[in-house]
Amino acid sequence: MNPIEVPTASGLPLLGSMLDLGRDPLGTYERARKEHGDVVRIVSGPPGLRTEIYFVFSAEGAQQVLASQAANFRKDDAFSMEMRETFGNGLLSSLDEDHLRQRRLLSPLFTKRKVAEYARAVCDEVDAMCGEWEADGGTGADLNEDMSRLTVRMITRILFGSDAEEAAAVVRRCMPVLGTYTLKRGLMPVNLPRSFPTAANRRASAAQAELYALCDRFIDQRRGSSDATGKDGADDLLTLLINARSDEDTPLTDRELRDQALVFLLAGSDTTATSLTFAMHLLARHQDVQDSTRAEVLAALGGRRPTPKDLDAIPALERVLKEAMRLYPAAPVLIRRAAQAAVIDGYAIPAGSYVYVCPWVTHRHPSYWPDPERFDPDRFLPAQASDRSRYAWFPLGGGPRSCIGNHFAMLQMKLAVAMFLQRYRFTGLEEEVPLEVGVTIRAARSVTCRLAPVGPLSADALSSA
Repeated sequence: MNPIEVPTASGLPLLGSMLDLGRDPLGTYERARKEHGDVVRIVSGPPGLRTEIYFVFSAEGAQQVLASQAANFRKDDAFSMEMRETFGNGLLSSLDEDHLRQRRLLSPLFTKRKVAEYARAVCDEVDAMCGEWEADGGTGADLNEDMSRLTVRMITRILFGSDAEEAAAVVRRCMPVLGTYTLKRGLMPVNLPRSFPTAANRRASAAQAELYALCDRFIDQRRGSSDATGKDGADDLLTLLINARSDEDTPLTDRELRDQALVFLLAGSDTTATSLTFAMHLLARHQDVQDSTRAEVLAALGGRRPTPKDLDAIPALERVLKEAMRLYPAAPVLIRRAAQAAVIDGYAIPAGSYVYVCPWVTHRHPSYWPDPERFDPDRFLPAQASDRSRYAWFPLGGGPRSCIGNHFAMLQMKLAVAMFLQRYRFTGLEEEVPLEVGVTIRAARSVTCRLAPVGPLSADALSSA
């Protein structure tokens, strides 16, 4: 059967879909699928500066791009190159042998068993967040702001250990500047050189220099101490990265260590913050799901602090988180470039094309998700999920470039939600949450909710390890 020509989304004669993508990118993606099908060409920009993007919305197409034909769909597009310029050549953007070598060195540090060692640090930070809420009166929270602070503190503590407090302040100050800057450059058809002294270039250069200096200083400190050999029992992730070895690879250089640290700071804060914000928001808006999940948590824990071994006895946590990540995937699109011509889901993709697979749309596709806008964690019960396409849900990517930190992210979120639900009843005050689309999606404003203590277990029992 001959491949099908990809339909083109309607747009303005001169600008194509540029204005729609600027005003409402997520809505534009959804309309494209509804009007034209599962593979759609979207044209943006005036003649001479026009960008053509092939969007893939089906689960089958996503699997082909990310997994079965992954070798042909490379991360050497303009956005990925801008990411590399900003955040270095770490796992997020490295290519070919560089990526394979990094993956071999780092994979042993992110197994389910290994990341379980960070549970105590995660729980300590959740306790600290609850303590801040109580110091403020314990009656309300801004989930958007608070989950962002929480996840930055988690990842900086795990990455840098005792240096976490200083690092968290730098990350909170610099990462938003660099994320916005990189996204704008990645989407523009033409950019001025980064060395040109525009206000945006100067702000980004200062933020990048501050982050680089922070990481370089911590690397130098560990290189110059016995901690880097493991003799003093140092177990922060940066020390483990310094000591990472494999039979076939040389250790990471100082520059490579910095690049990996920057990737973990970016991915370990923004994506987890988005998922936690919306998981708690959805629970706060759906009291029946919140109550049933809390009952399962209390039955398993009885008010004590959770451990990784407890989590298998609380499957409701995973269902809630997966449903939140279905509705609000932190990365709404994953970008690739077709090295050679290909056929995806029956459609012809020309060589050199930009190809966007789109979790935001696939996760709302009615072929896989009945009543797709409804929050229903029971979609992930084994009986309901068994016949569903593997790539109907892929918030953490897939194939050889799937997120190396998936076990770590799920551990963080499960522990946090379990602790929150034991201590508080959350009542949502926001019906609709407008979204800001950047490198990741996030709430565009405060996501407020009321807090009420659950009962006598909410204080003394939860403070015990």
